[in-house]
Amino acid sequence: MKTIGFIDLDGHRLRADPARDACFRVVQRDVDMHEYEEGSDLAARETVHRHMSNEITSLDIAAQCLIEFPDAPWELRMELARQCWDESRHVMVLHRRLIEMGGQKGEFPIATFEWNITCALDSIAARLATQNRTFEAGAMDVVKSLARAFHGGGDEETSAVLDGILADEIQHVRFANRWIKRLARDDRRVLLKMAMAIRFLAEVNEKLATRDGELNAVGKRLKDARDTVPAVNIEDRKLAEFSEEEIFEILRQAGFKSLVADDQLREGTP
Repeated sequence: MKTIGFIDLDGHRLRADPARDACFRVVQRDVDMHEYEEGSDLAARETVHRHMSNEITSLDIAAQCLIEFPDAPWELRMELARQCWDESRHVMVLHRRLIEMGGQKGEFPIATFEWNITCALDSIAARLATQNRTFEAGAMDVVKSLARAFHGGGDEETSAVLDGILADEIQHVRFANRWIKRLARDDRRVLLKMAMAIRFLAEVNEKLATRDGELNAVGKRLKDARDTVPAVNIEDRKLAEFSEEEIFEILRQAGFKSLVADDQLREGTP
């Protein structure tokens, strides 16, 4: 089995890309991805393909944690093993849906950014804080919005697939929140490792972030990454056991964009 090493990005030590099937072309930045203008069949397929790839990466990260932290508490290792099973199911249902939509794996470029960042970190707490509590929590916001968009466009099948995935992601974020608190109670240095991990993530994000007006690989004009923060999925973040204070801070960073108001309007609640 080949050991996965590290790469340098402007002074930041990242994990080298994980293995992928030969049909995939792995890229580093969003400008190299094939994001299309919304509304076309091509754009819909690329969205499903991208999320399929992200689920493969999430599976890789959880599995790598099991390999590299054999002394982690047994209950935490079981949570990570369950996450591996969940992510593998997500890959299968998204791949099936992609084929139903007329697509195929490898049709579009993919990125393994979450792996490059998370697996460069040397503690289980830092990885939970980065992958589960940050990346997967952010995915809850994105997936909720996408499920609604596909539903609004009449694609009930893709919407249902994303809704099912979202239910699992809530648990992945929730167990990370619980375990981070437990680990921090036992060792206060965990909080410092978490803070350093999030700072590391922010620095690398800044290096790779898109700038307003950049054109991606298919000619779509991109916005500054700071202007494309998705609306916050408050309800599911509460289910994942973020505190009220944490949710408020997330809302502040997102410019107070929330999915709650739209949900209430559709349901006719005040």
